Parts: sequence; C-alpha cells; structure tokens
Amino acid sequence: MKGLVIIPTYNERENIEKLLKILIDIDKNIPDTKIDILVVDDNSPDRTWEVVEEFSRRTEKVKLIKRPSKLGLGTAYKVGFKYAIENNYDFVVQMDADFSHNPFDIPKMVSLLQKSDFVVGSRYLNGVSVINWPIRRLILSYLANLYARKLTGVPVKDLTSGFTCIKTKVLKKMDIEKLKSDGYGFQIELKTYANYCDNSRFVLTEMPIIFEERRGGKSKMSKRIIVEAFFLVIKLFFKRFFKRF
Repeated sequence: MKGLVIIPTYNERENIEKLLKILIDIDKNIPDTKIDILVVDDNSPDRTWEVVEEFSRRTEKVKLIKRPSKLGLGTAYKVGFKYAIENNYDFVVQMDADFSHNPFDIPKMVSLLQKSDFVVGSRYLNGVSVINWPIRRLILSYLANLYARKLTGVPVKDLTSGFTCIKTKVLKKMDIEKLKSDGYGFQIELKTYANYCDNSRFVLTEMPIIFEERRGGKSKMSKRIIVEAFFLVIKLFFKRFFKRF
C-alpha cells in the first residue's frame, strides 16, 4: 500500500523538523507499505516552509505545497486529499505538526485499515486521554463531542479528532468540495459525510490515543471556530434528517 501523511502548517518551524525526521522512517514498521509526507503550508511568517523545502531536496518522501496566505485548516486538508487521489495513494493520515498527535501511533492506525475504511484516533474512547489541558477546555471538548454525536448520529466518540487514517476510496466517494468548514467543524463534517455517503457502507473505527497539548508554538483555536462548529452540527442534523448527503 501507498500512504500519504498530510500536515497543514502555519508557524510550526519549532516542531516540523523533529516531526519530519520521525515520519521519514515511520513506514519501516509497517510491512508492504510506503508512506510519503505532504506539508501544506500557508506561507508561515516563521518560514516553516523553508525547513520542509530542505527536507524535500534530501528525500522524495517529503512533499511541499506552499500557499500564498493563511487559508485555513479545512482547505489545506482538501488540497491534500486531492493530491492523494491524483497521485494514486491508497490512504491518507491527517495529523497536526505540534506533537499533540503521536507519530508512533501511525503503524497501528494503518494496520486497522485491514478491517476498516476510516480510523479515528480517539481521546474519549476509553474515558478521557488528554494531557496538559485546563479542565475548562477539557469539559468544552467532551461536551462538544457529545453534542455532535447526538445530532449527527455518527457512532464516533471523538468527532473533533484531527488524527485519522482514511482510505482514499472514501474520499473519492465523497464530494470533497461540499466540505466548507474549518478547524473542529471540518473534522465533524468529514466524519459525518464519510458515515453517510455510499449508503453507510464504509466502516468507521476508533482507536484510543493519548492526546498531549502542543510542545511548542501557539494554538490555532478561536471562538470563531467554536461557533462555526456549533451551527454546523445543526446543519448536519437536518442533512441527516432529510438524507441529503
């Protein structure tokens, strides 16, 4: 199999070099699998893209798409999904650049594709597995996922998780252009469309992970992203009710 790890970046110079060094060799632990890395950078002021460019000169496993300005997480992933489809990858991995997602979890996620189409790295599958979050943010995240799960009907406890492994056949079946949200909203929207497209024939599986607050840099979370996700879930509820996925 051939996989692509997609990493959207904006001011992640502090983390990206360490992460790429790990990911370049991650497929050594996955039999019969080759994994490349695609960084989609939004013209980071800290010049994250320079580090990625240097890696891409050293190895063909690292790819870079540099965009002209800050265009958002959701559109970055859409660019990555299209790249994966156009270049015949069998699956993609979504992950953050800040080490909140453990890259050493990737081999296990890929192994689960043998019986699943969409693997979600879940913070809430076995209780709560989050390190270094303030209690207020933890409660907000947990309740947001409960709210999203009840209204969308998607049987996933961590709908806002940004750490996933997806077969590209799922992305091909979905209309990626219908995904309009950003941040948490994008992750909810993606899993909901995957769950309902193709008459729910795709299998979604959760895998427990330990989520650790970013090691460096600044969080991209904002009130706008939270509000957007809240109203998106209502929209998805009506789409589910009228079967318009």
